[in-house]
Amino acid sequence: MSSPNLIEIERLTVRFGASTVVDDVSFAIRPGEKFALVGESGSGKSITALSVLRLVEAATTTGAIRFDGVDLLLKSEREMRGIRGADIAMIFQEPMTAMNPLYTVGNQIGEVLELHEALRPNAARARAIELLAQTGIPEPERRVNDYPFQMSGGQKQRVMIAIALAAEPDVVIADEPTTALDVTIQAQILALMRGLQQETGAAIILITHDLGVVAEVADEVLVMYAGRVVERAPVQTLFEAPQHPYTIGLLGSIPRLDGQLDRLASIEGQVPSPLRRPAGCSFAERCPFADAHCHAQAPALRQVGTDHFSACWKAPLDPQLLMANWPEAA
Repeated sequence: MSSPNLIEIERLTVRFGASTVVDDVSFAIRPGEKFALVGESGSGKSITALSVLRLVEAATTTGAIRFDGVDLLLKSEREMRGIRGADIAMIFQEPMTAMNPLYTVGNQIGEVLELHEALRPNAARARAIELLAQTGIPEPERRVNDYPFQMSGGQKQRVMIAIALAAEPDVVIADEPTTALDVTIQAQILALMRGLQQETGAAIILITHDLGVVAEVADEVLVMYAGRVVERAPVQTLFEAPQHPYTIGLLGSIPRLDGQLDRLASIEGQVPSPLRRPAGCSFAERCPFADAHCHAQAPALRQVGTDHFSACWKAPLDPQLLMANWPEAA
């Protein structure tokens, strides 16, 4: 019997020399699922997603990354070039640096279509115009001739989405797709992604530190910290009953309009360096509730509810009680 999952990550570990930046990460994504990887800078979420496309250079990668049942780590580079953009596409974080400033946006969309769909230049240009229109670019027949510098940040992000969707991939990886955009444009981009995902049926892997974006887009959430998975849950469960102090702190730092929080949480300190990974829980040094056990031994990810997993010795937790006792910021 074949697996119902489109992507299966099993015990993925990524090392740069002596530094372990992704540590024993496992999860699965079903066809059409909207899956979010959440964490602050240095958590390993981008490296995890880039590893799916084998775009992490000079790294030692172990474990398994199965796409449609086939381990991508066993594929040759030539085979991966056929998969990137066609079966698994990526919307990169900075469209200005991800796009070639010397080519028009039409040429850059057309390149994907010529390579993966075998379209001739005229047909690729016509399809590029359709994709620009589909992503909400005004006057696509004219804007197809524009260079990236002639477009606003929101328009460039729309072009990046058009490039990612050009070959109708099964999976789209979106790396911080709303970074550096104002809230109005951010809302438009999120609405566009939701609409296009419903039209195409592609699974989405969303990489973000913004839990507001997660609430808008995701079905399932994986919270990462210092290269490890600390919590996984359906999005509604995670927001209603988080079961790891790191997640509780992240949620507590978000302003709310319902007035339920008298003050915002502050997580003191920084993510530990991969070269100085602590012996116990990676979050223990910043956790207001850690004890000697937390500092001595790293907890495994274990089930704490229906489809809900947490790597905390103290789980199950009372999120309201922890938030009420969260120390004041220094």
